[in-house]
This record gives sequence, structure tokens and C-alpha cells, in this order.
Amino acid sequence: MEEQEDNPIAFNNRIDLGKLQEAIAQIKQELSKVIIGQKDMIELLVISILANGHSLIEGVPGVAKTVTAKLLAKTMQVDFSRIQFTPDLMPSDILGTSIFNVKSSEFEFKKGPLFSNIILIDEINRAPAKTQAALFEAMAERQITIDATEHAMEPPFLVFATQNPIEQEGTYRLPEAQLDRFLFKINVGYPSLEEEVRILESKHEQKNKNEEAMINAVLTAKEIAEYQNTIKEIIIENNLLKYIASIVDNTRTNANLYLGASPRASIALMDASKALAAMHSRDFVTPDDIKRVASPILAHRVILTPEREMEGFTSEKIIQQIIESIEIPR
Repeated sequence: MEEQEDNPIAFNNRIDLGKLQEAIAQIKQELSKVIIGQKDMIELLVISILANGHSLIEGVPGVAKTVTAKLLAKTMQVDFSRIQFTPDLMPSDILGTSIFNVKSSEFEFKKGPLFSNIILIDEINRAPAKTQAALFEAMAERQITIDATEHAMEPPFLVFATQNPIEQEGTYRLPEAQLDRFLFKINVGYPSLEEEVRILESKHEQKNKNEEAMINAVLTAKEIAEYQNTIKEIIIENNLLKYIASIVDNTRTNANLYLGASPRASIALMDASKALAAMHSRDFVTPDDIKRVASPILAHRVILTPEREMEGFTSEKIIQQIIESIEIPR
């Protein structure tokens, strides 16, 4: 996703975005104390917070996937929980379990680490299907059901999960139903040579400083909820809604794709493009906003035909072709 430039044309917003803009600038400033580069990942993660969506971060080990998500959570005054997924992890290990209280002669539900605001799941593809399925209800409905009792998650409730695309041993492929619950799949690459030099310089200068202690909290749960409500008010014209629907519909009829995107993808495109517009000081969505978030929203929701996969095509390339084939609304 290319970095979008602010519109140089002056206009008066109908929605006050001043506080939201200031909050985003503060978050980026705090993260820049530790994180070098990775602007694309940071921008998408901030969008996912504003759009109230979960993100799957994929990249080889050592490219700051976990530390970025962890420090981003540190910029918010909310509860944070980190869960390391392993092949022997059981659903009760993350959801919690009912324990018999001898004094009251009743079962009491002891909440697991999933009951938090920002959840960082390390190597999500290491847990078996049973444990991965335990996340379905929580991610989609912000609640879990234990012993026929519903337990609501306190807002904000956001899951940031990481996985390594290279390693196959001891991993389990995420089911399509779970992938569809992630707003974004963020592909994290290696830093450039210049960025790597700056990383080394920064590490050398930090010496024994604690990275987490360098990050200050700048957002409260109440402010996050307020900004998420502001995003819902961003204006999007009907012709752009049709543009989004056309892109998603094309994934279902495209000869290169075995599986297309669901209506959840259409909603994700609308919400994420609104958040991106607000991040760039606009209270209205443009076609460029939709195009910029399309690939990280759609690529993990579609499946290539076996023929195209054997030919070396990628879902990102097909999504780009689809976007280029659809007329941009004027």
C-alpha cells in the first residue's frame, strides 16, 4: 500500500477531525521512538483500530511484527494480553474455565487471557483447529459463550495476530472462516538498507533502555470509542458504495479465483476507506482510499484456482488486476 499524500486543496470539513488527527500523530510519534520504517504496517494497524477490526500480521521472524503490535497497544490506556499459541494449547487456556467453589458450592467462571482489550496472539497458526475455532465467536461478535452463558468483551476488543509464512513444521493453516474475520492481512517485508542502518544506530544508542518504558500512553478506551464513532460519520457517496460492491462481486466471478470475497469484505472496504480518509484530514471517501486498502482486505479472503497458483500468480496480483479493470467513479 503506497503512502497517501494529504490533499493540497483547502476545504472545510463538515466533521471535526482535529482531535483524531492529533491522536494519530501522537501514536506515530511514540512508535517512532523505537520502530524504524514499517510505515505501511503502522498505518494499517491504526486504521484497524479506528475501524474496529482485527489484523493478521504475516512476515518472516525478526521484522518487528510482534514488537510493533505490542508497542502500539502500549500507546493506549487499555488492558493488554499476549498469548503465545502452541500445538498443545486448548480452548480453555485462552477462554477460561468454570471452577467449582467449595465455599459457595457453585461453579465460578475464571476468565482467560482473551478477556482483555488488545490481544496479541503470537504465531496464531501454531494452535490446532479446535483452539483457533475458539476465537470465532469472540472475533465476530465480541462475546464468548461458556456453559450456555454469554460473556461480553469490554470495548475496545481487538485481536492482532502474527504468523510466519515460511515455516510449515508444527503449524496449522488458518481456516477461511477465521481469515474472513480479520479486517487486514498485513504482509511485512524486510527493511531497506538505509532503514537497517538506522535500526542498528538506534539499538546502539538505546544501550540498556527498556523499549516499552520509552512509549507513553496517549489514548484512553473512551477516546478510542469516540474516534470509532467519528469514523462511522465519514461521508461516502452512493457511487463509491457501488464501486466497492463491483470490486467484491468481481472476485466471485473472476476466472482466476476459486473462491471470492464475502459481503463482510464489502463492509470492511467501506469501514477501512472511511478510516483512511479521516487519517488524511478528509471527512469524505475518495476512490483512492478504496484502492489503497483493497489488497490487504481482499487478498486473504480469496483463493486462486489451482492453475493460476501453479503458474506463480498471487492473490494480490489478481486483486490489482480486478481494481484496474473496474471503471473509477467520477
